[in-house]
Amino acid sequence: MKSNVYFFPLSGKSSSLQRSQAGRAVLEKLLSAEKTELCNEVPIKLHFGEKGNHTYLKPELYDGIIDLLEEKSVKSCFTETSVLYGGERFSAEKHKKLAEKHGFTRLPVVIADGDNGEKSKLIPVDGGRHFQSAAIAEMLAESEQVLVVSHFKGHILAGFGGALKQLSMGFAAKGGKMAMHLSVTPKIKSWKCKKCKLCMSRCNAGAIIAGDKFFIDPAKCVGCGACFAICPAKAISVFSFAGLKNMLFGRRFFREKLAEYAYASHHGKRNIYLTYAVDITPGCDCEPRRMSSCVPDIGVFASLDPVALDSACYDAAVKAGKHFRGHEQLAYAEKLQIGSMDYKLVEV
Repeated sequence: MKSNVYFFPLSGKSSSLQRSQAGRAVLEKLLSAEKTELCNEVPIKLHFGEKGNHTYLKPELYDGIIDLLEEKSVKSCFTETSVLYGGERFSAEKHKKLAEKHGFTRLPVVIADGDNGEKSKLIPVDGGRHFQSAAIAEMLAESEQVLVVSHFKGHILAGFGGALKQLSMGFAAKGGKMAMHLSVTPKIKSWKCKKCKLCMSRCNAGAIIAGDKFFIDPAKCVGCGACFAICPAKAISVFSFAGLKNMLFGRRFFREKLAEYAYASHHGKRNIYLTYAVDITPGCDCEPRRMSSCVPDIGVFASLDPVALDSACYDAAVKAGKHFRGHEQLAYAEKLQIGSMDYKLVEV
């Protein structure tokens, strides 16, 4: 059975007001046509944009959506997760300051995986090739319904990013990001370790062994990343030659891992997915640089099925003249029964 994907077309270079109105229109149409009830509290999962990036989805685009939620007496917030690398989005404190600088002030900002990316829940992954469970940010794992707002654009490893990438890398706590990117067990740098045992107190798997030198038992480590996130001495490393090699050359596996994490974030939830195919750049919103659009604005898409949604965005980009890599993530996500690549486009 085909999944419905609702679409509001935008042409050329659309204004912020047009984008805001389009977002509200497709969400309103989806709620009505699919007879979907909103929960009392529905966080908006988004991306605040990296410092130096200019094509992330600006805060004004969310006004129409927020207006609709307020009219329906739905409480909401902006929510994101911390990144694995350093910079302005590494900790909750810095991340919130960046969100404020970028103008995301209309709703409260909640960093879903804690102060340093240490708060996660392991969610089962059924039928995956790479994971039996996924480390999902605690607040998102505990939310019954999330409004997942994504920006369709290119990505150096995934090929393209949309709803599935938002569900996977966007929902993952630091340990989950580490597992998808690097597939390594953290290592303790003995010359930096202060033996404060904070990492031991946060390791639910009991994988950190104390002694003259502390070390992590790879047989027990579940890859949650909490130790790396909270170590005050920065004595725990997740980077290695093998991990970097896997990240750079294992792109097919990386895309499958994204799909498995998307399964964990989507399964058993009542999520709603909305994607802006505007300011479509070759690279991700995580890149701290100015990029030019590779195709004109296409429009705003919404669905209850993230696979159908990404498929519709991908097909629209191809029709507009841009062939992104990474199509196999859609086929694998369909195999995991997250959704269907077969969709019906309903213009609003």
